[in-house]
Amino acid sequence: MKVIVTGGAGFIGSHIVDALMKQGDTPFVIDNLESGSRRNLPNNVPLFEIDIRDTKRVREVFDEVRPEGVCHQAAQMSVSRSMREPLFDADVNVLGLLNVFENASRVGVKRIVFASSGGVLYGNVTTPATEESPKKPQSAYGISKWVGEQYLEFYAKERQLQGIALRYSNVYGPRQNPHGEAGVVAIFTKTMLNGQVITINGDGKYVRDFVYGPDVALANVAALNAPIGRDFAAINIGTGTGVDVNEVATKIADCTRHELQRQGHTGKAFECRHAPAREGDLRSSLVSPALAEELLGWKPTVSLDEGLRQTIQWFGMQPTVE
Repeated sequence: MKVIVTGGAGFIGSHIVDALMKQGDTPFVIDNLESGSRRNLPNNVPLFEIDIRDTKRVREVFDEVRPEGVCHQAAQMSVSRSMREPLFDADVNVLGLLNVFENASRVGVKRIVFASSGGVLYGNVTTPATEESPKKPQSAYGISKWVGEQYLEFYAKERQLQGIALRYSNVYGPRQNPHGEAGVVAIFTKTMLNGQVITINGDGKYVRDFVYGPDVALANVAALNAPIGRDFAAINIGTGTGVDVNEVATKIADCTRHELQRQGHTGKAFECRHAPAREGDLRSSLVSPALAEELLGWKPTVSLDEGLRQTIQWFGMQPTVE
């Protein structure tokens, strides 16, 4: 199957590309490389370096590839930037999304898988949210993801295709961009490997459901292929287990110390400082993966401790940690 992966040179998208190739599919990548990198992709994967908002170029790519499936991962991912710049967030996450969906339906794509977000849709929850939980987005980013789901359901019902929205919890793993503000695991890892002081926003008692990136990629591949028996489905992708940021920082410090010792460096005590809480951050966010197992046959396979070990080892093997 030919599959276009938007944002395919990024963190999650590149793992999806790997998973597609492993099962014999043919991925094509659309990415503007603002946060992604060509280094994340095998040399034989076609990369179209364009922005999803570029109407003319996106149309040309879909006409050239004529894909059967689409994984739409490209997005503006920063919650706090969405609060500062809601117009920019909507430009990318709504208008850019519509550009992709419109062209997918135009060339006869059979199924679209969309990267939504369970964390921002359900608001503060202290027990794992199910797909039927009330939707309470508290940021412009959350609103745009909710709107994206509504548009996907519209296209599924009106344009004779199937749509699956995967509501990710907090995804982490190798290749995650350690810059900006998204991805606490990557940020802490990069900072600690460089011997610098980490910054924890607020009191650090923010509970998150961390799910490993390659596991999320397998969920996307399953969503492209599983018989779902309906035009549209929204499905949580997470572990259902919460860990707060302070505990994650401690785990990363332990793993990083071991990685530095493995490289021949002396272990050290890592320092942290606390900064003001960020606008839009939820106190607690967890999702139930039960429906994913029922409809997709998917469940997380990599524990947080093992995922952190693999992630930190990957960062430690990079030529430089920038």
